[in-house]
Amino acid sequence: LKKKIDFEYLKEDIPVLMGESKEGIVRVRKIVQDLKDFSHVDATQEWQYANLNQGIDSTLNVVNNEIKYMADVVREYGVLPDVQCMHSQINQVVMNLVVNAAHAMGPARGTITIRTGCDGSLAWFEVQDNGSGIPKEVLPRIFDPFYTTKPIGKGTGLGLSLSYGIIQKHHGSIDVQTEMGKGTTFRVSIPCVQSGGTP
Repeated sequence: LKKKIDFEYLKEDIPVLMGESKEGIVRVRKIVQDLKDFSHVDATQEWQYANLNQGIDSTLNVVNNEIKYMADVVREYGVLPDVQCMHSQINQVVMNLVVNAAHAMGPARGTITIRTGCDGSLAWFEVQDNGSGIPKEVLPRIFDPFYTTKPIGKGTGLGLSLSYGIIQKHHGSIDVQTEMGKGTTFRVSIPCVQSGGTP
């Protein structure tokens, strides 16, 4: 029977297969955990204190496949207190800004730099790219619903509009700095603590 089933080969092969399977299970577990962190599936949609740096990391892991061929991501995180927010909605804003930054790259591979910090009672994060920049005539319309500069079928024109609405709900702001041919920086600021009650 040992000869028939090639026992010696199986003795070598099975531990390798088990090792590879274990490695695969660990990777799947990490992907599922990142998706849960991104969507905050374990929590109701309520105001909670959250670690923004951790949320950005989870979001980057979720969108990695979309951006890894277009740009390198550089993280420059500051020390932040936990911030009172709707965590999954802030993750959605990060995702929209990062994916837009990746799509702003030209044919050459680019760089997306994500910074975080705290300025008094405000927590902030920036998504900076060295892509094509936003034309001056387009800038006033970028937060309009359904406005997109992407080819037909490539964008809904809702990403920045939804992001703007989410940040308004958090009593925060989104500022844009852009230069044609050099890139764009979106800076999002929100209060660390929502004062006067939350909506």
